[in-house]
Parts: sequence; structure tokens; C-alpha cells
Amino acid sequence: MVTATPTSSAVLAAIAAVHDGFNASSGPRLNNDSYGNGSSVTAADISSSSSSSSSNTNNNNVDSMLELQFDRWEINSTVESVLVPILFAIIFVVGLVGNGTLILSVIANKVMCNIPNILIVSLSLGDFLLILISVPVTSIYYTFVNWPFGSAVCKINEFIQTVSLGVSVFTLTALSADRYVAIVNPMAKLTGRTLRTTIATVVGIWVLSLLLAIPDAVFSKEQTFNVTNHSIVKICSQFDHSEMSSYPKTYITIRLFVYFILPLLTIGLFYSMMARILIRSSDSVPVDSKTGAATHHRQIAARKKVARVVLSFVIIFMICWLPRHIFLMWLFYDVGSQFNDFWHVFKIGGFCLTFINSCVNPFALYFLSGQFRKYYNRYLFCCCRRVRYTSLEPTSTMHNLHSTTRRVSATNTSIVHSQSMC
Repeated sequence: MVTATPTSSAVLAAIAAVHDGFNASSGPRLNNDSYGNGSSVTAADISSSSSSSSSNTNNNNVDSMLELQFDRWEINSTVESVLVPILFAIIFVVGLVGNGTLILSVIANKVMCNIPNILIVSLSLGDFLLILISVPVTSIYYTFVNWPFGSAVCKINEFIQTVSLGVSVFTLTALSADRYVAIVNPMAKLTGRTLRTTIATVVGIWVLSLLLAIPDAVFSKEQTFNVTNHSIVKICSQFDHSEMSSYPKTYITIRLFVYFILPLLTIGLFYSMMARILIRSSDSVPVDSKTGAATHHRQIAARKKVARVVLSFVIIFMICWLPRHIFLMWLFYDVGSQFNDFWHVFKIGGFCLTFINSCVNPFALYFLSGQFRKYYNRYLFCCCRRVRYTSLEPTSTMHNLHSTTRRVSATNTSIVHSQSMC
């Protein structure tokens, strides 16, 4: 007979970190029907028996006995098991429609295929992939007490989440660099900043993101933990909790620097240099004529507007991912603290924000870019009757993101026309 032993605080911390449907304070309701009580089991009752147990005959017999008491599809009874799937259903629909429309707007319209828009499409592709595959899987994970899909899907799910994160943050960095070059050296597009170079950059971002996500594909797996009365819980984990080492803490720390701190510092550097250049440009207004001064002011305004679009993506990313990183660092570095209801809610809220981040960028573009707004209206409201809308001037922010210094006549006006939205 196997005696359940208390789990160390480090193991409990790791379980709470990687199993976002797991309540470390109240614990999931486990299958205790064979004992006639059906009571909830707390996280403190979990023992550190892993699914990678030895092939010893006695252990196999115990595992077989435990399997008889295990219901892979047992429904979770917690509040978040209802709220999170509802939220994820909204994210799923809004994210696929928004990112899909954004991708279609660029691919189906040659006039939209410029350098920053290609990077934005890459960003949306990463979000689209995450929402299409990971959101449904994670939503189901919250619905049930146990991870129901096995190790293969666990590896794929963790791998895709990390790939999408890498594509997002590295693309945002590339967009910031592109804006810096466009402002500092507007003629750079004539000396090498071509679409081919941008496509190569996108491919490089995806390759780098795929390579950095390999550890998730290798180490993530379904693990089994014993609880009192010989009930068990199965989770999808990035770490092997049977052999707690320095790997989880090292992994979380590296992830924080690679996917958050270093990219944001780089982006902040680019924007600080852009701000300095734009301030200097504002002070050096041409005085040869009123027309020259007006044109210069329009160019400065266009550059600032483009930079604000990219900056909005960065701010959204920072807001959505900061709570998650705060929680993980607290969990692994302040082991002695109690995992209470506050941290449980904070954990779930931060986790949901990381997925919300994948569906809000299209909204930012809709409100900040007239050109994207025009195509969104065309593709999303195709069932509407003919509608009058304002098209974009040749100097539209997103239409001419790659050419912010194009001279524009002061007499340019919006072209108002009727067109079917189909």
C-alpha cells in the first residue's frame, strides 16, 4: 500500500503556475465516489507521484487501482470553470473574425502590401493560430477537473502558445525598428528597405520563435498526482514535478527577459530616439514659404500618427502580459507566501489577459487607421446596403506607412463615394 505524503511548497507552486484551471487554495473537486464522500480535496493533500513513475510491478498495480477511480471527463464545479470558457468563447469568435479580416485586408488588396502592414499581418497570423488552436483547448481545460487530451496535445498547446508569444513580441520590436528607420532615414526604402527584406525579417521572426519554443514541446507533458483517498488529478505541465530542480525557476526568469523585459527596453529605446528626432524636426520648420511650412507640419503629424499606431500595440501587449509575469515571479521566488484567493483571482485574470491580447489589435487598427477601417467595413458588413463612407487621402497613415515623407498638396480632400460593401 502506498502512503500519500505531503507535497513540498515548490511542487505546489509549480502546479499552480502551469495548471491555470487548478485552485491551489481550495483544490479541484476530485473523484472520491468510491469512498462515498465526494468531498473536495485541497492542494495541500497532493502527493508528488508523477505519471513518469517506475515500471516496478507493485507501482503498476497501484496505478491500475488509481485508474479505476479516475474520471478524465469529470466536470469542474468552480466559478472560473463557467466564466473562463464563456470569456474564451468570446475571444475565439472576436479574435478569429478580427485577425482574419485584418489579414484579408492586406493580402487581398495590393495597395495595402507595404512594409509595416506585412509585419502587422505576421503579428495577426500568430494571434490567429493561437486563438484557433489553443483557446478551445484551454477553455476545455478549465471546464474539466483533469487535463483530458494526453501528452501529445499538451506539448502542442504549450508549443503554440510560446510560438505566438515570440511572434508577437519580436514583430512589435521589428515594427518599432521600422518606424525608427522611416523617421530617421525616410529614403532608406530606396536603398534596401524592400518588401523582400521585410518578408525575410518575418521568416526570421517565425524561425526564431519556433526554435525558442522547442523546450515547451520537449518538456511539456501530462502528469499525474496522487491525492488523499487514492484519488488522482492529471495536469498539463511544462515542468516535471517529480524531480523539482532549478529548471522551472530558470525557465520562468529567462522567459521574462526574452519575451518581455529585453523587447520592451529595445522598443523604449527606439521610441525615445524617435521622440527626440521628431522634436528636433518640429523646431526646424522651413521658412522659405507658407506652403513648405504646412507640408512639413503635415509630414511630422503623419510620422507621429504612425508611431502612435505601433505604440498602441506595444502598450496593449505590456498591459496584457505584465500581470502574468508578476504572478509567475511571485510564485517561484516568494515560495513562503500563501497562495490565497487574491492570488488565485490575479492568476486567472492575468492568464485570460494573455489571450485577450491576441484579439484586441484589430480593434486598435480600426480606431486608429482609416484605411483599415474602410476594409473592415467592407468585409465585415458585406450584407449591408450601399453605404457612403470617406475614403483615405493618399497620405493615410496605414496606407502609406512606408512613405511618411511623401509631399501632399494642401488642397487634397477626402474622396466621398458610394460603393457596395460586398
